[in-house]
Amino acid sequence: MPHIAIISGTIPLIKEGQTRRVSTPFGGVDLILNDQCVFLPRHGVEQNRHILPHRINHPAHFFALKSLGVSKVIAINSTGSLKRSFKPGTLLVPDDFIFLGPNPTVFGDECRHVTPRLDDDIRGILVQAAHACGGEVTERGIYWQTWGPRFETRAEIRFMSQWADVVGMTMASEAILASELDLPYGAICSIDNYANGILEKPLSMEEVIAGAKKNAQLMERIVNFIIEREK
Repeated sequence: MPHIAIISGTIPLIKEGQTRRVSTPFGGVDLILNDQCVFLPRHGVEQNRHILPHRINHPAHFFALKSLGVSKVIAINSTGSLKRSFKPGTLLVPDDFIFLGPNPTVFGDECRHVTPRLDDDIRGILVQAAHACGGEVTERGIYWQTWGPRFETRAEIRFMSQWADVVGMTMASEAILASELDLPYGAICSIDNYANGILEKPLSMEEVIAGAKKNAQLMERIVNFIIEREK
């Protein structure tokens, strides 16, 4: 079984492999497996059924990865920039995050507490891969997670921009679950658009999707670089 897992969202980065249904105490998970990695499409494997961010079953996802013996989890996250200096088309490897919403957990009623973290070794791998593939990457930054599925108001973005660099709807949940299950986890953020209110025009879903598609080839090169490195 491959020891590395790749998670991505809107753009499918792994195109070859067999789909496997993995049962967990939190529900079933569809994964794509090949000889090199376990691929987890966080929004589902069905092209015509997009699982919205607030409905993603993060506990099932990470319990499935743990049960498959994965030892490294690398996530690709689409984000909006909270600052004009972080331009769409560039990358950021966060070293911390803020999430003030309801946190997912595998502990249930069990009295357990973890200190969430992003793995420094994996962060180093991601920075190296981004440089090797010609990406313009910021090596540290703060990710602010919202619950979704709506975009943020201009007032919310003004507030967030004082404390964080990018905003998204998934990474903090994943990092929390990875910490609970002792799975080393790191993420690289594709900055695909400015968050609502950073520019004058309102943010649209079409703009987000267009930005993600524009960055998709670079992210695919980064994933392939890491997979080759981890062989």
